[in-house]
Amino acid sequence: MYDLVAFWDWAGFAVRWLHVITAMAWIGASFYFIALDLMLKPNADLPEGAYGEEWEVHGGGFYHTVKYLVAPARMPEHLTWHKWQSYTTWLSGAALLMIVYWAGAELYLIDANKADLAVWQGILISAASLTIGWIIYDFLCKSPLANQPTLLMVLLFVMLVVMGWGYNQIFTGRAMMLHLGAFTATIMTANVFFIIMPNQRIVVADLKAGRIPDAKYGKIAKLRSTHNNYLTLPVIFLMLSNHYPLAFATEWNWIIASLVFLMGVTIRHFFNTMHAGGGRPYWTWAVTTVLFVLIIWLSTASMHEDVDTAEARPMTPYETRLATADGFEDAHDVVLGRCSMCHAREPAWDGILWAPKGVLLETEADVARNAKAIYLQAGISHAMPPANITYMEPEDRAAIVRWYRASQM
Repeated sequence: MYDLVAFWDWAGFAVRWLHVITAMAWIGASFYFIALDLMLKPNADLPEGAYGEEWEVHGGGFYHTVKYLVAPARMPEHLTWHKWQSYTTWLSGAALLMIVYWAGAELYLIDANKADLAVWQGILISAASLTIGWIIYDFLCKSPLANQPTLLMVLLFVMLVVMGWGYNQIFTGRAMMLHLGAFTATIMTANVFFIIMPNQRIVVADLKAGRIPDAKYGKIAKLRSTHNNYLTLPVIFLMLSNHYPLAFATEWNWIIASLVFLMGVTIRHFFNTMHAGGGRPYWTWAVTTVLFVLIIWLSTASMHEDVDTAEARPMTPYETRLATADGFEDAHDVVLGRCSMCHAREPAWDGILWAPKGVLLETEADVARNAKAIYLQAGISHAMPPANITYMEPEDRAAIVRWYRASQM
């Protein structure tokens, strides 16, 4: 059983690695093509139907790119499709969601102090909620609002704020941030899968059949691509937030997430304007700084959870089994002596305002709830305490390992 735990942790690491790699490829391609599109310049010598061109230099070579407003007169022999980066990023992210938040629902997903959900209920809400955003967003984009892009973006922002608040009513803080990121990323990938790629296939089919493609398909795809461009940076923040309790373990985490979406707009507006030759609107950085300072203030304006309230929540049957397993008292004493000064509701270690990653290790219920993480981080590995700053001895780690393995029998 303990070997399976280590294997499962490595499986999560492998999927996370894949997710990061594919996300880098998707984001890099997206940013490049948005910048390229904005930098295109007209030229009288361009082929018929061409919109603009751009000369670039990279890696010692020169590149000449020409964009057609609709499509070239004939289908080129070789055509590279940019789609798998998006699909693989979403699929690997979905797998990671299942490994971390569904398999570890009692620890990472469900907050019983907010909503007393069964594991299956939490997973069902998690999965179903990711489709809601796409259905509403797609409906709005296909409505007359498509001709009012600014209003459409405002409505999208309102929807994201509402979803962030809603997630925070039932899930843990870190699950709220992660799900809001997954909610947004689902919209982005669905844009590629259901709108951008099918429209491009229609254009390609028209070219092969000798028909003149309709320009509306490119216009529709461009709208969705622009939305993806502005949503990318907030999604990255939300995916990284689970490493920073000051972002997720606060009373105002859903407002922090909302402000991050606004920062994504201001940052991308600067680069989009610069690439389009409209100068450098440095005021966007001033706005971004103000928003970030506001986020910092909100992160420290939250209330600490009361210890008595935490102790009052009864342990689940699984946690009870862990707390009554052979060796629990010894392991509990080790954790209290070596870990709880930081992993507390009111940390005693100088400079630490919140428990690292929001992990609390003060009560018996806390220790039982975080058993697997304690086993992996401080039992079979030396990840915790950092630099062994509290001098955890080999026999202390052995006590943790004995207890956890006994609890799995």
